[in-house]
Amino acid sequence: MAEWMLCDVAAVCDLKYVTLRYFNVAGVDPKGRYGQSTTDTSLLVQIAVQAALGIRPYIEIYGDNYPTADGTCVRDYIHVADLVDVHLAALRHLRNAGPNFTANCGYGRGYSVKQVLDTVQSVSGSNFERRIGPRRRGDAPEVVAEAKLICAEFGWSPRYADLAAIVEHALRSEDRLQRRGNRT
Repeated sequence: MAEWMLCDVAAVCDLKYVTLRYFNVAGVDPKGRYGQSTTDTSLLVQIAVQAALGIRPYIEIYGDNYPTADGTCVRDYIHVADLVDVHLAALRHLRNAGPNFTANCGYGRGYSVKQVLDTVQSVSGSNFERRIGPRRRGDAPEVVAEAKLICAEFGWSPRYADLAAIVEHALRSEDRLQRRGNRT
């Protein structure tokens, strides 16, 4: 609806815009300057990292009977630093009088819940407990970005399109926050 409204307003006045559709933002800036830092999160990578560090006693998988390769939901995760780069590319696009534009922000490939948990366990060396719970209402089996347009239009290419890198940055940041007691 917001995209329609932007389009309508731009049709009657001199509004220039770029709309970015986020998929699953994950990870933390490699230098630790920005990223998720709350304990009350619904983000899978951060929850799994917290379980790996013993902050959470277990992780619950919401359903394992989806029509996917391993039965768990598949999502496209984009590193927060890559998302920052996309925003900067969008600003350059607008400054260069580029046309109004809407694009998906992701890598065009997904990872299942079990793949994310396996990666967190591998990177962290921790074997945390997993529990299978009921499906959440409305969860789609697979949500993956079609991201070719943003790459072509902005000349953007991701720097951190590797799940292990996303997890490693999140793990390092979460561990640092725990040791400092810096939680919000």
